[in-house]
Amino acid sequence: MNRQPVVVAALRTPIGTAGHAYRSLTADRLAAPVIAAVAREVPHLAVDDVVLGNCMGPGGNLARVSALAAGLGHDVPGVTVDRQCGSGLAAILLAGQAVRAGDADLVIAGGVESASTAPLRTMRGAAEPYPRAPFAPAGHADPDMGPAAEALATACGVSRERQDAYALRSHARALAARFGPELVEIDGRLADQRPRVLRERTLARLPAAFVPGGTVTAGNSSPISDGAAAVAVVPETLRAGMPGLRLLAGAVAGCDPALPGWGPVPAVRRVLARTGTTMDDLAAVEIVEAFAAQVLAVTDALEADLGRVCADGGAIALGHPWGATGAVVVTRLFSRLVRSGAPPGSLGLATAAVGGGMGVAALFEVV
Repeated sequence: MNRQPVVVAALRTPIGTAGHAYRSLTADRLAAPVIAAVAREVPHLAVDDVVLGNCMGPGGNLARVSALAAGLGHDVPGVTVDRQCGSGLAAILLAGQAVRAGDADLVIAGGVESASTAPLRTMRGAAEPYPRAPFAPAGHADPDMGPAAEALATACGVSRERQDAYALRSHARALAARFGPELVEIDGRLADQRPRVLRERTLARLPAAFVPGGTVTAGNSSPISDGAAAVAVVPETLRAGMPGLRLLAGAVAGCDPALPGWGPVPAVRRVLARTGTTMDDLAAVEIVEAFAAQVLAVTDALEADLGRVCADGGAIALGHPWGATGAVVVTRLFSRLVRSGAPPGSLGLATAAVGGGMGVAALFEVV
């Protein structure tokens, strides 16, 4: 029996900037409509599980809460995954493993983040909330993502000019793209909030955001955001002729915690080696655009054709809801390849860098 996992549906919310479009919507209220919509796309199968990535809470097994809120019924369980900015993609890989093993026939997987409503957390006895949990233990480098992107730009020689040019490209392509078929209406919204017309001189005037005299700015970084995305994963034998993306391989790799943005490089190399694939074989690449510096450092190292990378813009323009963006990039691959009618056999790659020094990657094939 052919149990190769196939993504046969992929949807997302429009993405809102934290504190704005969805400022009062909790994470389950963002995730539930997308989960329900994806389930409706696969009417011939019952949902066996929901796997949902999330970084900032509120806890309580958000996947199960969202599954119930989506109306899937008391018998559908859920599990929440935290691999930071790779959580949504990691959730899809876990769903693929369950399908391949024969443990499930339909898993809805993805991610969600509501930075707007995430709870503040305080250590017992402390007077103030802490800004974030550690990504690494004492004795290891544990930089915030902005300074880490600056360090990666320095280490890899990625200039301010290249970063700003990439940010301009991301916004311009997002404004030109038609995302409608992949969007689920949330709170009356059917368009991403963030993309805008940018000008080179405007970006050039922005000061360094994290390191004095640095190259990483608010303009060439992704904004903190709210949103959700989900996909349906089924075995090849049960896709009932539905077109989709076959999951060929996935990988998670570690790297120096001081340079977490480097993580996609070993993860992608591992996936390519396992499948005998090269970057030139790929029709489409989607990388979580946390920072232009990080995208350019990674694509330089992988010798990627930038024309195939985030061809409709990415998180710099759309926004970066941390736990969701790894699933957003798979949804983008689904639109770029399946919805656009790419021929069977076309290959797509999704990848994300992860705080603490990790990368996650997945290779898909159109069927």
